[in-house]
Amino acid sequence: MTKSLKILIVEDDDALAKNLERFLSDIAEITVSNDGLEGQMLGQDGIYDLAVLDLMLPQVSGYDILKYWRHECQLEMPVLILTAKDTLDDKVRGFQLGADDYLTKPFHREELIMRVRALLRRTGSMGTDNQLTVADFNANLNSRTVSLKGENLSLNGKEYDLLIYFLQNPDTIITKEQIFDRLWGFDSETALSVVEVYMSNLRKKIKNVTNSQPIRTLRNVGYMLETEA
Repeated sequence: MTKSLKILIVEDDDALAKNLERFLSDIAEITVSNDGLEGQMLGQDGIYDLAVLDLMLPQVSGYDILKYWRHECQLEMPVLILTAKDTLDDKVRGFQLGADDYLTKPFHREELIMRVRALLRRTGSMGTDNQLTVADFNANLNSRTVSLKGENLSLNGKEYDLLIYFLQNPDTIITKEQIFDRLWGFDSETALSVVEVYMSNLRKKIKNVTNSQPIRTLRNVGYMLETEA
């Protein structure tokens, strides 16, 4: 089970949301929101690899959420619209606002999974056969192992999840808060300083294998995995 990936489902039909969670739980860790405003707020932090978004939602419509994510938050997270609105005008509007794919209800479970996997592969979050290769790193998302320059890195669970997060977002600044929300969750009672502890451990293990340090610390900003020296 590839728990290094995170998918946000924004769907107000509780029964359907539970089915979506069950369908996709083998691919990623799932967060479900049944409310438009809550879903918008969850997605804006940029910690998810993909969102499945309904259009007809309480408080804020899926169209407005998508517009907000793309224009206000500048999010590149792939978004799959899943809706009963099946007219050409609805689809055109969805794509114009920044949707990456559009699936109408009712749908086949297999098609949903196929489309989600295709979007994750397209963005590099899920490689072919669950392999992820970035610079000198090679990760096997099935066995939860990572090698660096051919040498296996001995990582515990959170260290592995942390490195995969960087590998899925190379050359991108990731804040301490994003890491915390991604790995420990918004409602965790763990202190934010735990991020520094795991970052230090991860960097030491990488340094033991290579003389260079690809994960750069940007003071008062965050961290970035650099793929070029």
